[in-house]
Amino acid sequence: MNEIFLDTETTGLSAKDGDRIVEIACVETKDLIPTNRVFHKLLNPQKKVSPEAFKVHGFSDDFLKDKEKFDDIVEDFLEFIKDKKLIIHNASFDIGFLNTELRRVNKKILDPKNVMDSLSLARSKFPASPNSLDNLCKRFNIDLSKRTKHNALLDCELLREVYINLVDQREPSLLFQQKEDQITDFEIDKSITNREKILVKIKPEESKRHIEFLKNELKKNFY
Repeated sequence: MNEIFLDTETTGLSAKDGDRIVEIACVETKDLIPTNRVFHKLLNPQKKVSPEAFKVHGFSDDFLKDKEKFDDIVEDFLEFIKDKKLIIHNASFDIGFLNTELRRVNKKILDPKNVMDSLSLARSKFPASPNSLDNLCKRFNIDLSKRTKHNALLDCELLREVYINLVDQREPSLLFQQKEDQITDFEIDKSITNREKILVKIKPEESKRHIEFLKNELKKNFY
């Protein structure tokens, strides 16, 4: 089964209070490797963006007014995610908004059983630490320089990198390189441990000349 890394941006924090989705992004992977298939839409929410939400994602009412509406893209969205595992950070938030939108257009809601919440996974691994996407990126040394504002498409890629670290599943190229490095190190260590010591006996006159050298020559090097 392929995976979908999914993220949304919204007009506010509460779907129950009428807030709507303004951006949906989905990045498809197979065994966590991108397939280069992406679903990304900016939406006209038909509702004003709250000042707090605008500070987060930067999408203004004027910018969104000529974008498609959710019911214009819903069929393509459902087809893109069909029969795939959804991986979402703080899944209850995004699924709550998506299911509210789906009910509004009389579509079947998403089944939580097909969703992996990376926030819950992070909390189980790091119970005493903050586990926002930003904090997890910092924990795993993932570059955040492009994240000046929240952007659903960028956040999907960041989440993919975070998730790989959370499940300790490095990408094949890294695994291959690590395996090669481990083999090289092992062979070097083995060659050293198997090397026998060779004792060389020196003649008395050679020992005497060595002692004289240490007394006379090395002493000069300290001045």
